[in-house]
Amino acid sequence: MLGLRWEDVNLDADELTVSMQLQRVRGQLIHKERTKTEESSGVMLLPAICVTALRIRHKRQEAECVARKESWTGKGLIFTTRQGRPIEARNVNRSFAYRCERASVRAIRMHDTRHICGRLLAALDVHPRTAMQILRHSQISIS
Repeated sequence: MLGLRWEDVNLDADELTVSMQLQRVRGQLIHKERTKTEESSGVMLLPAICVTALRIRHKRQEAECVARKESWTGKGLIFTTRQGRPIEARNVNRSFAYRCERASVRAIRMHDTRHICGRLLAALDVHPRTAMQILRHSQISIS
């Protein structure tokens, strides 16, 4: 998610193309031109709620860019700091833990939200093949 670029999203077609990941190499955040698995790459259809959220994010980011002018360092990433820099994964984890605490809910690892998403898709009677594609799993299985 942190490596997604605006050029990877077609909001008019409700699609996202996953082809890269952001990774820390020798202390630097870099784009790696392949994902962890072959199944992780490809076009993903975006639910309407995601398209709406991305449109809101785009407007907010444009405003941040204008407000920061010379200090904006954005390189086309969808999710950045207010200055346009890539977001550190550990900061996302910290922020997620903080928000769980503030909401008085049991804290879980950020990665575990994928399992919750899978359970919600099942509870909503989303076809298993569709859920598999959303979660980018290589096979259908229920845990």
